[in-house]
Amino acid sequence: MGKYKIIELIGKNCITLEDGQKIYDLIYPELTAGHTVELDFTDVKIFISRFFNAAIGQLLKDITPDVLNKLLKFENLSPVGKAILKQVIENSKRYYYDENYRKAVDEVLIAQGESL
Repeated sequence: MGKYKIIELIGKNCITLEDGQKIYDLIYPELTAGHTVELDFTDVKIFISRFFNAAIGQLLKDITPDVLNKLLKFENLSPVGKAILKQVIENSKRYYYDENYRKAVDEVLIAQGESL
């Protein structure tokens, strides 16, 4: 089992896509190989969905929710962090497993990008 202390890898603020991508890049190979991974959030104070989208949400593109739930463990995640993570996972499941929803979201994102 791979165990990672987020405070040592990222720090006390989990807020950027780049930091989330670091975690994703670290754990994705282990999870797809069927290994259990534990993320320890001891002393992490701030969480933003952007971080969890990059670190965890995109895992659902290649890993089923049941397998992810079995292999990925979270330790010492605050109630706020748990709530944000839960919402990110629900949104990601819907995005990756509901083709109509994904198409609608993609169209909105494209339209927003064109208006900038």
